Amino acid sequence: MRLLGVLGGMSWTSTEAYYRGLNEGVASRLGGLHSARVLVHSVDFGPVAEAQHAGDWDAAAGILGAAAAGLAAGGAQALLLATNTMHKVSGAVEAAAGLPLLHIADPTADALVADGRRRVGLLATRFTMEEDFYVARLRDRGLDVVVPGVGDRELVHQVIYDELVHDVVRAASREAYRAVLQRLADDGAEAVVLGCTEIGLLLHQGDTEVPLYDTTALHVAAGVDWLCDR
Repeated sequence: MRLLGVLGGMSWTSTEAYYRGLNEGVASRLGGLHSARVLVHSVDFGPVAEAQHAGDWDAAAGILGAAAAGLAAGGAQALLLATNTMHKVSGAVEAAAGLPLLHIADPTADALVADGRRRVGLLATRFTMEEDFYVARLRDRGLDVVVPGVGDRELVHQVIYDELVHDVVRAASREAYRAVLQRLADDGAEAVVLGCTEIGLLLHQGDTEVPLYDTTALHVAAGVDWLCDR
């Protein structure tokens, strides 16, 4: 099995899901007592989040780049950035480490295209919904991406940073998200991408009739494929 560097901590709640998912996936694939060969660097999310909200992406890239270089020095052969938003600086992180990076949007796009989806909604942090670094990668695959209105974007963003990153899951927030999902469906979305790694803590397919694509689960599956491709 190859050695995968996992750059996490953004937040620890989603990184926990990544670690469990990678190990469960490898155990299912290989059987017996096999588990995932991973190096995990979990950063302090506080300075990263401050840099995000200040628009200082260079500072955020510096934090993650240094961590990624450490993973490379420890023997990692590829990187998995366990967050959607920080893929805004994925190029800088990849360059700092000198390693290939498994981009989270790629397995998401693969799944959507394979299922014949064309117009898809996106729930994520405000940065991911409003900037082009993520949406453009989906559009490059022929997908028409729609995002919620301004008020809904603020609600989705606030729940992520005030609740989900702290491992707080509230029924009222789930209902609010379900209403946002319905408005996206009314706007023609054939499916909705859960484009923040924490949203899967709150929403599951049983909560809505709108088909959901959980980027965390899809990214983990890509990581398992890479680990086991011997």
